[in-house]
Amino acid sequence: MDFNAYQKTLANELRGRECPFPEAEYEQRLERLRASMAAEDIGALLLTDPSDLFYLTGYSTFEVSVHVALVVTGDTLTLQVPSIETGPAMITTRVDNVIGYRWEGIGDVLDPLARALSGHGTTVGIDYWHGSLRQGVVEGLRQRLPDTRFVDVSGMLKGIRIVKSPAEIDCLRQSARITGQGIDAAVAAICPGMTDNDIAAVGARALLEGGSEFMSMQPIVTVGQRSSVIHTNHKRCRVEDGDVVFLEFGAVWQRYTAPMMRTVVAGRPSARMRTVFDGCRRVVDALQAAMVPGRTFDSAARAAEQAMAPLAGEVFFSGVFGYTVGAQFPPSWVEGSGFIARGETAVFQPGMVFHLPLCLRIPGQWGIGCSDTVVVKEHGSEPLTANPWKLD
Repeated sequence: MDFNAYQKTLANELRGRECPFPEAEYEQRLERLRASMAAEDIGALLLTDPSDLFYLTGYSTFEVSVHVALVVTGDTLTLQVPSIETGPAMITTRVDNVIGYRWEGIGDVLDPLARALSGHGTTVGIDYWHGSLRQGVVEGLRQRLPDTRFVDVSGMLKGIRIVKSPAEIDCLRQSARITGQGIDAAVAAICPGMTDNDIAAVGARALLEGGSEFMSMQPIVTVGQRSSVIHTNHKRCRVEDGDVVFLEFGAVWQRYTAPMMRTVVAGRPSARMRTVFDGCRRVVDALQAAMVPGRTFDSAARAAEQAMAPLAGEVFFSGVFGYTVGAQFPPSWVEGSGFIARGETAVFQPGMVFHLPLCLRIPGQWGIGCSDTVVVKEHGSEPLTANPWKLD
């Protein structure tokens, strides 16, 4: 049978079987999005970010390198997938209008997509800033829809996604629980003579045995001097006595990730290590005290900078004290809907969830990182992860 027959058979047998939320949850999300579209006179919305598609339909797959699109109008949803994604489209969504194209026939994409976008006014909204949107698709649609105006609406859905529903927060709590199990297992195994790969393997096994789905990022483990280099990962490096071991894990539950950082020392921490670790704690305390509904992200960043001031001349820090997390796919668990940093004028609201990635690195020596994922509540913030905040 071809992919069209396969789709029809699956629809009869397994349609929506693995859709992660009840239909009412998706209706609420779509209602908010359509209200935003109407307010900005957007007749149709073209989305290609896998996490956006998941958020609105439940569509989930490990193959995120192919062209997939969702067209949202005032009364219809159209999901376009290649032939190899027919299965996920059937079992993870309840979308009625699914159109397929041959995996090897990218030329089959444009005409059906143009038809789905036409007839809904003269303005189509597109997220121009996500890497999943192919330039060839945009140019092809412009040729086929010459009277249509394409506008950037990259912040529209992010403005909705940034506040999590109770059901989403439940998923993040489950992720946080498994994340902690993975880090605990890895920490318990650390000893001189192991490699960073060995430690990552112990952690990954615990994450998977704990129930994690495929992760948006692999477990991150670095040791010794390499822990002072941001965004490195395990690479067959041995742990020596006294080495810093930095870990950052994020389990996945229904595609939701609550990450956590922890640092341990294979031996006795030095006084300087303890000073930097205490600095991490001081910054996180300042952040959480400032993460109050109505306050700006900028004000929280300034409070964190003040807490970091005694170490600022010695350590490297990225400048982002927190970023939103939620439902994501590889290559990252960063949602991208909000950042706690200088100049960010958005305000905290109940239901926002942030990872606070506090890692302070002394170049060429080591890095000390410790973090939690926290949810903003009515009167402050609450950790979802259960970091013990111990260095040894």
